[in-house]
Amino acid sequence: MQSDKVVNHIVTELKRYCDNAGLKGFVVGVSGGIDSALTSTLCAQTSKPVIVLNMPIHQLKSQDSLSSRHIEWLRNHYKNVSGNRVDLTHAFDSLSGTLPKKIQDDLTMANTRSRLRVLTLYAIAGHHRYLVAGTGNQVEDFGVGFFTKYGDGGVDISPIADLLKSEVVQLGKYLGILDEIINAPPTDGLWADNRTDESQIGATYTELEWAMAYTDRDSGGELTRRQKEVLSIYRSFHERNRHKMEPIPVIKIPDELR
Repeated sequence: MQSDKVVNHIVTELKRYCDNAGLKGFVVGVSGGIDSALTSTLCAQTSKPVIVLNMPIHQLKSQDSLSSRHIEWLRNHYKNVSGNRVDLTHAFDSLSGTLPKKIQDDLTMANTRSRLRVLTLYAIAGHHRYLVAGTGNQVEDFGVGFFTKYGDGGVDISPIADLLKSEVVQLGKYLGILDEIINAPPTDGLWADNRTDESQIGATYTELEWAMAYTDRDSGGELTRRQKEVLSIYRSFHERNRHKMEPIPVIKIPDELR
């Protein structure tokens, strides 16, 4: 991949889309991971105003610290970036106290965290007339559907959704993003026990990239036991999360019923 040309292409498209929408800049939520770090850096390269938000909800100190360090790094390198820390812990706890306890399983509340953050992003974006930039990569958005519907999947534009995870890392290194962010184990930051993406999915992003390529090529040949396991994991996630990746179905009314 030609890092310089890919960066220039993404930045150009971000500026074009923002101008055509008649809006002024971008809002990005950062988690302390490489995906949000790269997205916010690409937005910063447009020279348009960028608001970067760290939105902890009962967050582990390590994740909170990485988000804050990235915001500080961005502000030192790009004068068009402003950063804020919006602690949503109290808001989340208030919502938890309002929702029926019987529906508050771990996954439901993890997704609720994500949706609360996106609500915050859009409140700030709407006030400033900015776009919300998504932080999902190609494997998450179109491979295994590893995102929250109407949470981190609810965005205005997806700058890195055509990049594999390995390509995200490559561009992150090219742009000089902090090593501790590049090397941090990928996590969605939605769980109290700090579980990683790999522990939730059952495969690494390197393995999932292989599975995507294998499926796209419809490759044959002998597979190892682990490759068969990874393919099964990939295909299972892809199928059950297909509703996230496809347009919302519209039930058409037959002409004869009108």
